[in-house]
Amino acid sequence: MEKRLSVRDIRKLKSTVLDNEPIVSLVCYTAQLARLINDLVDIILVGDSMGMTIYGHENTLSVTTQMMINHGKAVVSSTSRPHIVIDLPFSSYEESPEKAFRTASKIMKFTGAQSVKLEGGEEFAETIHFLSQRGIPVMGHIGLMPQRIQTLGGFITQGKTKEAAEQVIKDAKAIVDAGVFSTVIEAVPEETSKIVTRNSPIPTIGIGAGRTCDGQILVAHDILGLFGDFTPKFVKKYAELDKNISEAVAEYAREVKEKKFPGINNVFKSSK
Repeated sequence: MEKRLSVRDIRKLKSTVLDNEPIVSLVCYTAQLARLINDLVDIILVGDSMGMTIYGHENTLSVTTQMMINHGKAVVSSTSRPHIVIDLPFSSYEESPEKAFRTASKIMKFTGAQSVKLEGGEEFAETIHFLSQRGIPVMGHIGLMPQRIQTLGGFITQGKTKEAAEQVIKDAKAIVDAGVFSTVIEAVPEETSKIVTRNSPIPTIGIGAGRTCDGQILVAHDILGLFGDFTPKFVKKYAELDKNISEAVAEYAREVKEKKFPGINNVFKSSK
């Protein structure tokens, strides 16, 4: 039986990157898609971006812990190889380390995921340490933090000034010292993520953070062309499945209206 990548395995991939084999990660929320990418990625993040891509909400803030559990179970049960990380949604961990533990342990218990991810830097070092000491592996997330768009003023690149870059670097060190096993760096200048990656003993996973991170992560819906509402600069579309779906449904609708479907091969006949 295929062995699922563990936290220890992901940590080891830091050295693999030196041999030009970056970590491949995708954000995915559904069983069908998870099955398709099982053998192709190292990490699957069940992200709270599902609030936008799956549920049609304006941002990620309305996503609940139960939603994360439901989608997490689907992804875990449909895969055998990738390391599965699940986001702690907005308002489920910020109040205290104890609340974060209750949320994280519930998610891991009911999904079978290997770890959780939370957004935050220095201010969440205590929470990360608390979780790590109690058997909850944590992936960090610094730079642009989508759960804070109300205070940031939108999905805006972080770390562009000297002071802001220094804060990103401080955040990275703080959460590493607190116990994260890897760090997502989102929407920061390449120069800043290069410094973070060079000084980090654990893998860095970039999303809009340039070419020097130990790995890359994008939302599967984005690279497949399934979310046309907004496409960030750092996204590359490898397919236009939204167009394929529209064309397929349009053809189906036309054939139904023209009574070409169902055809002779699509109907059952009585036995004689």
